[in-house]
Amino acid sequence: MAISKEHWVLTFVCPDKKGIVHAISGAVVEIGGNITESQQYTSLDTGRFFMRLQIEAETTKEAFGKQFEEIATRFDMTYVLDHVDRKMKTLVLVSKASHTLNDLLYRQRAGLLPIEIPRIVGNHPELGHLADFYGIEFDSLKVESPQEKTNFENHLRQLIAEQGIELIVLARYMQILSPEFCKDFAGRIINIHHSFLPGFKGANPYAQAHARGVKLIGATAHFVTEDLDEGPIIEQNVTRVEHSDSKQHLVEIGQDAESKTLTQAVKWFAEHRVLLDGQRTIIFR
Repeated sequence: MAISKEHWVLTFVCPDKKGIVHAISGAVVEIGGNITESQQYTSLDTGRFFMRLQIEAETTKEAFGKQFEEIATRFDMTYVLDHVDRKMKTLVLVSKASHTLNDLLYRQRAGLLPIEIPRIVGNHPELGHLADFYGIEFDSLKVESPQEKTNFENHLRQLIAEQGIELIVLARYMQILSPEFCKDFAGRIINIHHSFLPGFKGANPYAQAHARGVKLIGATAHFVTEDLDEGPIIEQNVTRVEHSDSKQHLVEIGQDAESKTLTQAVKWFAEHRVLLDGQRTIIFR
């Protein structure tokens, strides 16, 4: 029986050396494939080579992987092979703010984000109605003591295992994850925050920014690490504001930037366009 043509995405990272692209191209030819998109980058800082390919081929994932395995071993590659546009299993964590969650859910339902969200978990119950509207299960667990925080993260671990979660998104989740949790899921947790850090910390950052007369408002999406808000940056956006803008208008501008920035970061990650290079990210747009 003939194998239907599939569209694959292949990403890999390895030490930079001669012959990598030639070997990859040869492997694609061997499976009768056609490269439809190709991007590559060599980091002069770390000496590593990064590549993302999209390939059309009449083959199975197992056959393709077997063909590629020898090359991966020879060049000491870390790689991912997946179907293009496969929906990535995503767990979303929230608190009370709804703007980033609503944007994620709307774009996911509209087919603009290649993700599947089987569960939303919050440390407050306020956003349960939004999850209900989109037909997604919502769990609410308090995180007001060390034991409750442990229980919360144990619940997350259970969900991640049961649902096959590949990506965790903090959609304005206003709690700090434990160092152990950050380590265990390094490179798989994306957070969003306003661009005022480290200048305006704590409560009411937009009010602080308004009082200081800031001229630029933006947002940063980054990977979560043990160091609070210092993980590798995935995406940033910025908007100019005027002295006449009210505090409320600054909040509205900031929330729009947060939603747009988080959605873009999630989309790139789900499409395997984000690769880590130490404390930096390589983004193949």
